[in-house]
Amino acid sequence: MEHQQNPGQSVPLPFMKMHGLGNDFVVIDSRRSGALPDAATVAAIADRHRGVGFDQMAVILPGENADARLVFFNADGSVSAACGNATRCVARFLMDESGASALRLATDHAVLAAEDAGDRLTRVNMGAPVLGWAGIPLAEDVDTLHLPIPGDPVATGMGNPHMTFFVPDVAAVDLERFGPAHEHHPLYPQRTNVELVQVVSPDEIVLRIWERGTGITLASGSCSCAAVVAAARRGLTGRRVKVNVPGGQLEIDWREDGVWMTGPTAHVFDGVWRG
Repeated sequence: MEHQQNPGQSVPLPFMKMHGLGNDFVVIDSRRSGALPDAATVAAIADRHRGVGFDQMAVILPGENADARLVFFNADGSVSAACGNATRCVARFLMDESGASALRLATDHAVLAAEDAGDRLTRVNMGAPVLGWAGIPLAEDVDTLHLPIPGDPVATGMGNPHMTFFVPDVAAVDLERFGPAHEHHPLYPQRTNVELVQVVSPDEIVLRIWERGTGITLASGSCSCAAVVAAARRGLTGRRVKVNVPGGQLEIDWREDGVWMTGPTAHVFDGVWRG
């Protein structure tokens, strides 16, 4: 979907800083203006030394047949159709604002249901996973459960592409090298997120993450969903799994109506970008 961008952003731009388990976001409420920052502005705000810093940016727009529409940007300024933890953060903000206990958020991937899970936890249905090669998308028709790549990874689509490896010890892998080497694999024409999974039990895994366009992150909602889908398809876990990431723990539940993700969120501070 095309969105109107505001080139050469120079006017003061209010924002909110939020995170889900350390997966941090700049959130811009553009429900009144309908405007989006351009890629250069996104990348400037993402700079952790000269800007604000974030893993992803989420922009809130007016919704059609939904409570709001979300557009996501990676730290390099590229657009992503999905960002699970940012969706939960925005859902919590909008539920607190309206007093609602449930709402619907439109994204370029799907219209996602979100709800208050109690104890200040927020649950979002990330939709059905994409398991076919063309929809992920991959460059050619291959078995998505066993990619023809050393390490035998699994391919999954969660509104963005994923490559999931199962390893005995996630800490033993040099993710700084491993991540970018696989993000740009030719089998993935849109690049990919890369996950390292260590199975603890049928209902618990440990996950390390290399996010497309961002790098190593403390958590990722869509990566957590993709990891559980891949593990369940391989028969390594069930469909309801605790996912331990460097930033904390998420619960992923792959149900008939989609992949539900539950976890905490934090609204840390508000600011104004004057770049």
